[in-house]
Amino acid sequence: MSKNMSRSQKNKRSLQRQITNRNREPVVVKPKSWNQSRYLMSMIENDITFCLGPAGSGKSSVAVGLACNWLQDNKIERIVITRPTVETGGTLGLLPGSADDKMNPYVMPIIEEMHKYIGKEMTSKLRESGMIELCPLQLMRGRNFHKCFMILDEAQNATFEQIKMFITRIGMNSRAVINGDIEQTDLPKHLQGGLTHVMSRVNGVPGVGLCQLDSSDIVRHPIIGAILERLK
Repeated sequence: MSKNMSRSQKNKRSLQRQITNRNREPVVVKPKSWNQSRYLMSMIENDITFCLGPAGSGKSSVAVGLACNWLQDNKIERIVITRPTVETGGTLGLLPGSADDKMNPYVMPIIEEMHKYIGKEMTSKLRESGMIELCPLQLMRGRNFHKCFMILDEAQNATFEQIKMFITRIGMNSRAVINGDIEQTDLPKHLQGGLTHVMSRVNGVPGVGLCQLDSSDIVRHPIIGAILERLK
């Protein structure tokens, strides 16, 4: 080990030991349906996985679970989470605080999923160290993410060009998951359809998996699936 190793690097090594040698048994991601099992296998086997599905079907929770498990197993060094920020009708610049602070309200559901797998305290420590990074989608250009598990959540609200840019940020030994619910887009009509357009263009490319979840995969209150079917 280099004598010149920075305090940040030492802290990250210490956290990596902590996350892999926790007193309690690690919580392993367990798919709750056949479609979720196929989704999980796609993420394991492919460099990039796209997943469409309604709210509550497990698009984010299964991806987060696998990412946390891989971080615990030293298969990756970092989890990177991003998503478009369009639903408030404003921009990140209008929100107070740092980029991380601005992203926090948008990715809170993912952070809460992480609490289930690695605990609230460890999640906070990993965020402080940068091993869990909340990266605004519009600030990813020019960066490369090596040995990371990258999650682009709510991608139905990303444009074709934004999704293309996200894909080009994938570095060596990384995995990327792009998920969304095309029934819940908040983009203006002339910008909609980017997610499905990208998926149709990359269909059949080696190393790319396409998955579909539906109302039968919803693991929230059972009435949600029935209501979503009626509201189609």
